[in-house]
Amino acid sequence: VQLVESGGGLVQAGGSLKLSCVASGDTFITYSMAWFRQAPGKERELVAAINWSGSQTDYADSVKGRFTISRDNTKNTVFLQMNSLEPADTAVYYCAATTTGWGTGVPEYDYWGQGTQVTVSS
Repeated sequence: VQLVESGGGLVQAGGSLKLSCVASGDTFITYSMAWFRQAPGKERELVAAINWSGSQTDYADSVKGRFTISRDNTKNTVFLQMNSLEPADTAVYYCAATTTGWGTGVPEYDYWGQGTQVTVSS
């Protein structure tokens, strides 16, 4: 499975960005998907996760109420809508897929994208 992210960039504090991640293959619907992020000098952390149908989601406390994860199984795509961005959101954002049903930790994810940079200026 190949995952390709897009949508990152430079935005001012308070602005919005929408990240997209397209997966290759025909088994996308069987994967739970997630967005992680990693800032310089910090560990990779979960931002948001979504199960195969979209009926279950989970968010880091720091992004609840500001970010929304969604997916379109007809297009093999998962999205991350980011609103009210803060400088603390600056990081490389990674899309990930797990074949184990559900997961919120880095070791539980089998496939990773190359990452997309999000920079929020103050």
